[in-house]
Amino acid sequence: MKLLKTVLAVSVMAFSAHLHTAVAQAKKDVPAYKILDLPRVDIKKFKKNKAGAYVIFDGTSMEGWRGYDKTVVPKRWVINEGAIKFDSQANVGKDEGGDLIFAHDFKNFELEMEWKVAKGANSGIFFLAKEVEGQPIYISSPECQVLDNENHPDAKMGVDGNRKSTSLYDMIPAKPQNGKPYGEWNKVKIRVNNGKVEHFQNGVKVVEYTLWDKSWIDLLQKSKFSQEKWPLAFELLSHVGGESKSGLIGLQDHGNDVWFKNITVKVLK
Repeated sequence: MKLLKTVLAVSVMAFSAHLHTAVAQAKKDVPAYKILDLPRVDIKKFKKNKAGAYVIFDGTSMEGWRGYDKTVVPKRWVINEGAIKFDSQANVGKDEGGDLIFAHDFKNFELEMEWKVAKGANSGIFFLAKEVEGQPIYISSPECQVLDNENHPDAKMGVDGNRKSTSLYDMIPAKPQNGKPYGEWNKVKIRVNNGKVEHFQNGVKVVEYTLWDKSWIDLLQKSKFSQEKWPLAFELLSHVGGESKSGLIGLQDHGNDVWFKNITVKVLK
């Protein structure tokens, strides 16, 4: 009996040591990172529309906007015919690109806008993002895909169309897929309310999911953001929004011409 107890004790100790090593190794695999504390704007300074939503782009001013990890608006982002445009042909330096963010942290909200793309173009809409030094915005933020579904190769990648327009990029396909062709305006709404997220495309709800629970972790593990493929992205997206469960709204520079207009945010309680 004493021998059996000794064997069991040694086995338990060995298992505990192995588990401790595995946990330590998992933590070690996540690189160190720094979240930047850059200027923010007071959302209450912006006007509301009749629906009670803040107008964060009115077609004339880039007030409140700046580059991701920057303090100014990169020069490839311009106002064109009442829309924010990423101009891939702008005669400016390479450092005048990068993603664009609205400098206010939103928690529960309804984000609405219209977008259109040039032929073969790709972009995205981000939310609950953090500015992680030296890292892309999508390392910490879900992405609502913006895409020319007919002409960009991303539409045929991923799984079951989960890289087509208004999909939760690389995780959940937008169904029904009712995106309009390049050159035409699409209307999108993203509602985030206490972890429940819904994507609407052209008036139809096409995606629904819940942040922070097991289903969210499972989605990440099946994507390019899995713990094995990208440990830091997995760490940040598992806790998307951080302790405050809030973050920035962003528009993606994917190197292609894209336009966004009528951008509003309704703050939910």
